[in-house]
Amino acid sequence: MGLTGIAIFKLLPKTNCGDCGVPTCLAFAMNLAAGKAELSACPHVSDAAKELLAADSAPPIRPLTIGAGEYAVKVGGETVMFRHEKTFINPPGIAAVVSTSEDDASVNGKIERFKACQYDRVGLNLRPEMFAIKDASGDAAKFTALAKKVVDASGAALILMSDKVDVLKTAVGELKDKKPLIYAATAANADELGALAKEAACPLAVKGDGSLDGVIALTEKLTGMGIQDLVIDTGSRELKKAFEEQIVIRRAALRERFRPLGFPTIIMANEMGKDLMEESIVAGTFVAKYGAILVLSDVQAHSVFPLLLERLNIYTDPQRPMTAEQGIYPIGNPDENAPVLVTCNFSLPYF
Repeated sequence: MGLTGIAIFKLLPKTNCGDCGVPTCLAFAMNLAAGKAELSACPHVSDAAKELLAADSAPPIRPLTIGAGEYAVKVGGETVMFRHEKTFINPPGIAAVVSTSEDDASVNGKIERFKACQYDRVGLNLRPEMFAIKDASGDAAKFTALAKKVVDASGAALILMSDKVDVLKTAVGELKDKKPLIYAATAANADELGALAKEAACPLAVKGDGSLDGVIALTEKLTGMGIQDLVIDTGSRELKKAFEEQIVIRRAALRERFRPLGFPTIIMANEMGKDLMEESIVAGTFVAKYGAILVLSDVQAHSVFPLLLERLNIYTDPQRPMTAEQGIYPIGNPDENAPVLVTCNFSLPYF
């Protein structure tokens, strides 16, 4: 961020109207300086100020939303390299793959397990939020029907995955109101998928060839087309290289303000392990190291539950420890002879 909060404040209208979502222009200026807000949230800023502040005030990692309704997933918007510096903001979405090659029993089983994987903890509901619909046949009608079936039955946010542009066009045309993530633009199809994403107002994933240079070329091309809601898949499927790339991307976006890498990332853990156990270990690595979307091959409680707990702890504000509301909680069917357990909220006074 080049300008300080005070310098930004001098360019704002100073009406303290609250239309931006915070009570004062000074508070809004501080949020802009910290990369936690976008200038477009202020409807009263002058055109001259917009020109001066637009590029400088945008969050270093673009925030965007995938899906609609209860299961919508907001990713990106991060402002720090390490949790203890302030806090991580938007927890990664957890997705499971459903392919057109699977039979109805397999698809239905995944949907039922997805809906069953919900856990109440410290007053929060922990659950996966996404399905990745994978085209294995090139049949646009079959792919679209599967995507509609999954979203109607689960409400999940969708990732639409196909190598064929016409298949994606058909599915996006039917499901654009669900705001799916279109996966994925490559050097070969960036023009067509960029136009599709822009027309449908849906986020678009870019898939590199295993090099960050390829990713940078794609994001620069697509942003030049006016597309801002991008998700990066570097294309790497080897753990060490993928891990290093996530750090490079985060550091370039935050420390260098390098816009071509200032987007959330997707981790295809389903392509990085020989079984669900290995996939879960890979996914767990990237919960802590900057993955914004984690894709697994299946929804199984024994793999999803540990990831949900890890996500909860990593993305909890360290300055606001988790607490439970005080009160008396019956367990089972207690009577006058039932034991009483007394406990308390606890946190280390780090801050």
